[in-house]
Amino acid sequence: MTNALGFLALTLNLTSMTMKDILYLRVLSLLANAIYILYGLLMGTAPIVAGSFVAVVIHSVGIYRLKHPKHITVSKN
Repeated sequence: MTNALGFLALTLNLTSMTMKDILYLRVLSLLANAIYILYGLLMGTAPIVAGSFVAVVIHSVGIYRLKHPKHITVSKN
């Protein structure tokens, strides 16, 4: 089962790289890295857990920014 989780995460991660829409890329990558965290915990590999956690945070922030763009107003002088 552990290897199946690893291959599922790998498949999602590779699939995300084929996405043209950045939101879909980030969502799939976030999901893949969440599964990598579980995989890393089951395997007892702290570097996988730590790296995947950082990636989840990065993708979460990216998704938030895509969903909540800053509106820039230009004042006329």
